Amino acid sequence: MNISRVDLNLLVYLDVLLRECNVTRAAEELGISQPAMSNSLRRLRDLFNDPILVRTSDGMTPTDRALELQPMVRSVLSAAEQAILPTAEFDPSSSSRIFRITASDYTESTLLPRLLQELFKQAPGIRLDIMTPSDISFHDVERGKVDLVINRFDNLPQSFHKVHLWDDSFACMVSAVNPVRDNWNLDSYLAGKHVWVSKTGMGVGVGMTPDDVQRLGWVDEALTKQGAKRDISVFTRHYQAALLLAEQDNLIVTMPSMAAQMMRQDANVVILEPPFEIPRMRLEMVWSPLLQHDPGHRWLRQLIKTVSGKMQP
Repeated sequence: MNISRVDLNLLVYLDVLLRECNVTRAAEELGISQPAMSNSLRRLRDLFNDPILVRTSDGMTPTDRALELQPMVRSVLSAAEQAILPTAEFDPSSSSRIFRITASDYTESTLLPRLLQELFKQAPGIRLDIMTPSDISFHDVERGKVDLVINRFDNLPQSFHKVHLWDDSFACMVSAVNPVRDNWNLDSYLAGKHVWVSKTGMGVGVGMTPDDVQRLGWVDEALTKQGAKRDISVFTRHYQAALLLAEQDNLIVTMPSMAAQMMRQDANVVILEPPFEIPRMRLEMVWSPLLQHDPGHRWLRQLIKTVSGKMQP
């Protein structure tokens, strides 16, 4: 096929269609009519000899061929966007841009205070809009409605860009008057009542049960490998709430060490090493391919990477 005979605008339409999986929404985003969008889909089907999107009980679903094309099309369009971007450099000292960052309160408590110190020095006019993982979906990130997501992830869309920030170990916290501290071992750990805390990925969460080991995460998977199971009394998605619960006389809280260290000055709480091995937690920063080449976005990503590098646990 001669590329000069192909309408390359179809790649733009394909990119939006695969992000939206909806002809009407894709037309709205591109500022064209729905019939024009439907006609473009028909032309895409002819071009690739594939349905591209098929109607299922879940709505319009991409075919395997479409999913194979998606990262390639995104890469081509990203390169084109980079070629036509203005050459002017981003000036953080004079910028008043608002960056929207999605982060759990673990990240808010550990990384953001250090990041703000650097922003005040280098870019005093820049503002941050911090959102929780429950506020957004992968779809919002893919469309560039959120600048960055900083969290730990089980799975990510293939098209996303990501960078590793740090790995954190785990620590246990108990009340200073909890007798378990005087006989700290795996048996006493398992005999206690526990607080489960996590917020992995994005989107609205669903209810947890003590039997759903795979969804419970690192701590409970590590125990399962030893043929053990802890007695979870409280499930929370908020690390700050878990920190406060550590002061309860009869509870054991297991969480990432950098968050636990926030309680090191609290005389009511004792921080202990877990009595079994837990794999380290991996914190990552992800963003949409639509923002990959944005100068301001590149500057902020590099600043966060630099700040996090100085905070390795």
